[in-house]
Amino acid sequence: MTTRSHLRLERPSEGVALLTLDNPDQRNAMSDEMTSSWVAAIDELAADRSVRAVVVTGAGSAFCSGGNTSWIASEPDASVDHLRTRMIAFYRAWLSIRRLEVPTIAAVNGAAIGAGLCLALACDLRYAASGAKLGVPFVKLGMHPGMAATHLLPNVVGPAHARDLLLTGRVVDADEALRLGLVSQVHARETFLDDVLATAAGIAATAPIPSKLTKLALMDGGHEDFEAAIQWEAMAQPITLATADLQEGIRAAQEKRAAVFTGR
Repeated sequence: MTTRSHLRLERPSEGVALLTLDNPDQRNAMSDEMTSSWVAAIDELAADRSVRAVVVTGAGSAFCSGGNTSWIASEPDASVDHLRTRMIAFYRAWLSIRRLEVPTIAAVNGAAIGAGLCLALACDLRYAASGAKLGVPFVKLGMHPGMAATHLLPNVVGPAHARDLLLTGRVVDADEALRLGLVSQVHARETFLDDVLATAAGIAATAPIPSKLTKLALMDGGHEDFEAAIQWEAMAQPITLATADLQEGIRAAQEKRAAVFTGR
């Protein structure tokens, strides 16, 4: 386990990395220390070819309560240009998880609010613990949405639900989040992290080359049109057909056993 300020990085099983936001006393608000630790951890994972799936969760009762409000309100006399520069750096730091080529999972163990929900939206998959609360109440705090909320949220739940959540600022529970498509599954709190890590282990056991190419194909809602999808798949599928993993996958299916993929 690697412990950084307000962040832990663990390897719970082969190919799986677990990032835990670790500032429970502040409901895992995105402190300066946590932000720096996050960037370093993402750099480490991006360079590690053994990683095949990444899970993000929070310590304590919250996933992430978003940006530190005292930080946000700390410069009332600052110029717009200064604040803009500051916010873009903050956004890019936390959204750097989108750089990872492997599937990423947000394990929303508790409240995911504002920028905290946007972090979950930046992941490929989201699972929630029963009782978790999710929302983007930026307008209720007197601010415009940030952290790419106006792109990420419509991409996940569609424009109508995104308008509802962004314009009202209301917070939804895990069951409503499931109905909206904000999360894919809701798990019992008692077994939540184990359930999500089991899913991550299953993803890590799939062939890594097609996994990465499929993630890339699905970025930002997938290809713009039908023809673009056909052209991409006609290139990407032959790449995977030329791998040793394809031969292993076919043999394993014929022999009725689990395939062992090596990424070659």
